[in-house]
Amino acid sequence: MTDTQLDPRDKHPEGGFPDQEQEQPGLTDKTTPEPDHGEETYVGAGRLTGRRALITGGDSGIGRAVAIAFAREGADVAIVHLPEEQEDADDTVAQIRDAERTGVSFAGDVRDEGFATSIVDDAVDALGGLDIVVLNAAYQKDREDLASLETEEFDRVFKTNLYGMLFTAREAVKHLEPGSSIIVTSSVQAFNPSPGLIDYAMTKAAQVAFVKALAQELGPKGIRVNAVAPGPIWTPLIPATGWDAERLASFGTDTPLGRPGQPAELAGAYVYLASEAASYVSGAVLPVTGGKAL
Repeated sequence: MTDTQLDPRDKHPEGGFPDQEQEQPGLTDKTTPEPDHGEETYVGAGRLTGRRALITGGDSGIGRAVAIAFAREGADVAIVHLPEEQEDADDTVAQIRDAERTGVSFAGDVRDEGFATSIVDDAVDALGGLDIVVLNAAYQKDREDLASLETEEFDRVFKTNLYGMLFTAREAVKHLEPGSSIIVTSSVQAFNPSPGLIDYAMTKAAQVAFVKALAQELGPKGIRVNAVAPGPIWTPLIPATGWDAERLASFGTDTPLGRPGQPAELAGAYVYLASEAASYVSGAVLPVTGGKAL
């Protein structure tokens, strides 16, 4: 095995994360161990030179990893985050600017139609246009059972994961030219739902339908629409989900690779789907699941 060929089973921690809990939204500096977003490892190759990207939920986790990768591939990047995630957002923007690209952030809640719409025009103004839209903002919470699922919580999941996605996408398509790309963060939960994440899984399945339908609509306009379906990935969202110590200790260990993934391991999938290497890929759902089947 060469120095550049690593065993995927032990490239990152094997799991067994310590007991911890956060209020929503999860924050990076309160997550133990801190997720790997590729800060020290991702090396760009100019695959997105001159592109302009908008990433919702770009402050931490998968969104931060994608922002770092896009910037190091030559893209200017605008990220969207909740106001209470400002410190994480500032760190992400600093990473973008360290790559000598334009980086900006917009604070607000994508459940608010006005905000979820305005961020598109704000990104266009800040970046000079828009070529890539990553619809990544999400909310999940562990549910004891269906009977205890409160309507207010159900609304929060659907309005964050579906309404916000739709509001931003609907506005973005007005600005996208041929060659542009929309990428949605779905989930393995869309295909193999867990009872404790029933409402979250429902939204992730709906996102897959959204991607397949929108790809058919926008294909004739030269705009590609795809999704990435992560498996168990260690992000601040996980300790903020409400799982107990046993669940955190076993998180991701049931995958064929035997461990949870890190946000950095998702970045390449988004870069591929946004790049010219995926010019004939649309309506696809790309799994990054450690071997779990969709």
